[in-house]
Amino acid sequence: MSETVEAESPDSELSKQIEELTAQRDREHDLFLRTLAEFDNYRKRTQREQAKAEQNGKREILLSLLEVLDAFERAFRQTDSPETERGLGSLYNQLLKVVTTERVKPFDSLGTPFDPAIHEAIATSPNGGLSGLVVEEHRRGYYWNDELLRPAQVTVLQ
Repeated sequence: MSETVEAESPDSELSKQIEELTAQRDREHDLFLRTLAEFDNYRKRTQREQAKAEQNGKREILLSLLEVLDAFERAFRQTDSPETERGLGSLYNQLLKVVTTERVKPFDSLGTPFDPAIHEAIATSPNGGLSGLVVEEHRRGYYWNDELLRPAQVTVLQ
């Protein structure tokens, strides 16, 4: 008995190699596209994180400057000298200009209804009148880019 082995024709062997190489190319191309997409996502994520870190750093600086503005306001209440008041006023206005160019805006609380989203009640007053009304502002509140930067510290009617 003789066994006959069919040899693959050169065309079928070539077709098989072409199919394998095409499949390998497709896998490599898919890997390339996935890697490219992952890198693009990484780039976007790091840009967002960097922007957020910059915003947080700027927020901290602005909050520190607001503390200095608060100190000026307390100094205004303590001084009796017009010359001192003028000097403090000049420095206060310069500092206020710095924070306002960064789109920081104070908001008034006195006489408004208490809003826990923008007010921090640090005291209550048993006086008669409208309950929940802000009757004293201990520390001014500020917005930054239409977001609350710092809540106002207030006294509220009970």
